[in-house]
Amino acid sequence: MRLSGLALLLLAGFACICAVAAGPVRADDGGTTTTTAPTETAPPPAVTTTAPAPPVLAPGVSIQGVAVGGLSPDDAYASLQSSFAQPLHLVVGRTRLAPTREQLGAVSYLQGAVARAKSAASGAAVPVRVAVKGATLRAYVARLARRYDRAAVDAKLRLRAGKPSITSDRPGLRIEQGAARAAIVRALTHGSTAPLQIPVRILEPRVTRARFGPVIVIRRGDNRLRLYRGMKPWRTFTVATGQSSYPTPLGAFHIVVKYRNPWWYPPASPWAAGEKPVPPGPGNPLGTRWMGISSPGVGIHGTPDAASLGYSASHGCIRMAIPDAEWLFDHVDVGTPVYIVEA
Repeated sequence: MRLSGLALLLLAGFACICAVAAGPVRADDGGTTTTTAPTETAPPPAVTTTAPAPPVLAPGVSIQGVAVGGLSPDDAYASLQSSFAQPLHLVVGRTRLAPTREQLGAVSYLQGAVARAKSAASGAAVPVRVAVKGATLRAYVARLARRYDRAAVDAKLRLRAGKPSITSDRPGLRIEQGAARAAIVRALTHGSTAPLQIPVRILEPRVTRARFGPVIVIRRGDNRLRLYRGMKPWRTFTVATGQSSYPTPLGAFHIVVKYRNPWWYPPASPWAAGEKPVPPGPGNPLGTRWMGISSPGVGIHGTPDAASLGYSASHGCIRMAIPDAEWLFDHVDVGTPVYIVEA
């Protein structure tokens, strides 16, 4: 009996547990009973992971003038490479050149600049360290000098159709190599992109067409001395030239000496045998002015014998009226060209 009571109690407990597990039981109008299914719990949401954004440089940061703020270090490096691949524009006179920075000997440390930019504050300007190979730069500038240096060209005098003809002068140019190297180094190290005018020195010609002085042309055939200012006619004088036995020499000469109130000394020639020197004053065969030319013993001078002018009457010199010789003396210099032609 005691075991039977214990068994009854266990059966009753099991029935209660099953009733609770089955949920509430309700009776419908027909007297039947139904059971309600237990409510299902929704599964927890899936957990997603996002890769961290790559680091970027602070806003407003620039490297050697290149804006890189907000870029990744790799993009900043690419921008710098593009900028530093641009040539440096050089101007020599009217010529423009575009050598690469490598041709000028520049070595740019871009990676180091990007590394410094990573820790730079907003708006910072980060420089790029640039080294320049001296030997490479010197060789490049020396090549420029060999290519563009030129000497000045003086105006030159020729006689054409019995008249002076003067060629055009031309200035020269010389690259100031030391100053040019210094200017290129500054442009490379400061990252300049503006055209760089290479320092040059303009070499002025010593003789220019515009400033060409007087030119004397003596025509033996008509016994005329024509004075030109450069290529422009200035004045014409009647003169006496050498007689046939003592002709005035033909050719291109220049004035080598000028004397006021000269002495006359007899030359070593048969026609002057026995003559004595004559001091300055009336009757001096040279008048009051002597302009010796580069033909020995020959000169332009005044004469007291005005009747000989217009004829071939001298012993080789060119005689002028004394007032004309004095005027000419004051308007020509040592070095003045003298052309003596036949006609």
